[in-house]
Amino acid sequence: MTKVIIIGAGAAGLMAGGYASMYGADVRIFEKMPKVARKLLITGKGRCNLANYCDIPTFMQNVPVNSKFLYSALNNFPPEDIVDFFENLGLKTKVERGNRVFPVSDRAMDVVDTMRAFALSNGCRIIHKPVSDVIAENGRVKGVIVENKLYSCDSLIIATGGMSYPRTGSTGDGYKFAAKLGHSITDIRPSLIPLESPDNDCKRLQGLSLRNVRLSIIEKSGKEVFSDFGEMLFTHFGLSGPIVLSASCNMRDYTKGYKAVIDLKPALSEEQLDSRILRDFSENINKSASNSLNGLLPKKLIPVVLDRWGIERSKKCNSITKEERKALLDIIKNFTVDISRPRPVEEAIITSGGVKTSEINPKTMQSKLVEGLFFAGEIIDVDAYTGGFNLVIAWSTGKLAGENAV
Repeated sequence: MTKVIIIGAGAAGLMAGGYASMYGADVRIFEKMPKVARKLLITGKGRCNLANYCDIPTFMQNVPVNSKFLYSALNNFPPEDIVDFFENLGLKTKVERGNRVFPVSDRAMDVVDTMRAFALSNGCRIIHKPVSDVIAENGRVKGVIVENKLYSCDSLIIATGGMSYPRTGSTGDGYKFAAKLGHSITDIRPSLIPLESPDNDCKRLQGLSLRNVRLSIIEKSGKEVFSDFGEMLFTHFGLSGPIVLSASCNMRDYTKGYKAVIDLKPALSEEQLDSRILRDFSENINKSASNSLNGLLPKKLIPVVLDRWGIERSKKCNSITKEERKALLDIIKNFTVDISRPRPVEEAIITSGGVKTSEINPKTMQSKLVEGLFFAGEIIDVDAYTGGFNLVIAWSTGKLAGENAV
């Protein structure tokens, strides 16, 4: 019987363990935390966005880093099969806006319980002790050290996650193990993370949530690195919300001087917006311009826009010039916020970077450098946008590693 050891009882580790044991392996999963899959509990705001129900080409468009590496894993276990997997295990699911899949119960714990039961029912042993070292000899894995004892194995799957949310157990141990076994680790960066800004307007707008806006990220050189529609939020430190998190995946070098450009009215062309402003001013012709924007902008945003506009607050609508109107239009279509840096990696939803994909066989998840060594999940240098895509990566790479480790 093949002996398989898995380091990490998160999404990828439990999936790998369940399939390896289903295929007849003797599986031990070592998890240093007192409970399994702690990070799953906080995904989707505690509801667990467990997948994105889309086809593979669409999925690939949502993976900005090393998407081609995932073809085999995704074809082996595509999103629709992942949803069927959970349904067949008794977890009822539902598809919400953006093809995001959640448990019907809206309880992340139900996903954790389902995965724990899947691993245990197939014969996995989950041991809540930390692995301190990994051992390889003559180009193949030998085992792991736990509390000064060697546990030998034929196959070793490292599924330790990244460095985000360290309180869940993701503290970067896997990078250390992979490096010791000869693997290259690409730069580790926070991804799917809020952005900090030196702009005091963000503090003034703290708590303001905007829907259906367009966010573009522009380098100092003028190059656009990201643009999308969606929801965002102003915070005391800068910007957050779904499209901001997705934007962060594309921001890899903050020395390039990023700025966020927000189109507050993307559904309106400049001509349409100008007509709308003219109409509002006409309806309030004897009022001050500062009191004529209530129908156009959220109340909290108006004082900030007025300060950026720079006109006298008492100036009447009937005396606003065409140039002044054009300046207001430009502020609304191009509300700009300078970005200084991301929040700390500990606050990231996922970690970008990890074991170099060129050193892993994409058809099996086995190391090209060490026989019997496999990787699954966030430790690999692949990451995707928010919306359930990263958990699909964990499930699919976990299954592929588990099947091939036997």
